[in-house]
Amino acid sequence: MSLRLGEIAPDFTQESTEGPIHFHQWAGNSWVVLFSHPKDFTPVCTTELGTVAKLKGEFDKRNVKVIGLSVDPVGDHTRWASDIKETQGTAPNYPILGDADYKVSKLYDMLPAAVSGDPSKRTPADNLTVRNVFIVGPDKKVRLILVYPMATGRNFTEILRVIDSMQLSDKHKVATPADWKQGQDVIITTAVSDEEAKTRFPKGFKKLKPYLRITPQPDA
Repeated sequence: MSLRLGEIAPDFTQESTEGPIHFHQWAGNSWVVLFSHPKDFTPVCTTELGTVAKLKGEFDKRNVKVIGLSVDPVGDHTRWASDIKETQGTAPNYPILGDADYKVSKLYDMLPAAVSGDPSKRTPADNLTVRNVFIVGPDKKVRLILVYPMATGRNFTEILRVIDSMQLSDKHKVATPADWKQGQDVIITTAVSDEEAKTRFPKGFKKLKPYLRITPQPDA
């Protein structure tokens, strides 16, 4: 079955570079970014893992735990970390799941259920669908799924922007328009009546259409 937004993120226990991870227990009351890789020692993924390490403070500020995954044993991840530190300036400072048995990749619908065998005999192209970003809320529900091609590095600044949007939406019953950035105007959701909006948004709002009402970002 395919994984959909709003569903509970599948729970699992799997080895990682920081020991066994029982996913739901490890996540606790935090948001989670799980981002996956087709194989260790791949060029684009090397830059991504280093970039996320540099941004860890930004994720921490947002109560977000980051966890990687690659379809190789944990021992390979440890050797890869040295290359990442050497080339990117920062080694991963978050756990990376070993998925040599394909358990999590199958559970999260990144690889077909029939995949089996020695992961060392599989090429990155064999695992090209293991290039996902999953954002999971504190309620353990899947809030975002992105799938990237192998040759395109992920934009983690955009992932932080999406987290800001979702956290703002959860707190204030607002949505964010196209290309929104922190501090810009937001949209009042259709679940909020005009009367409620007058109380909820004391800075006022512009009614461009009955369904499109703009207000300054709360708490900005």
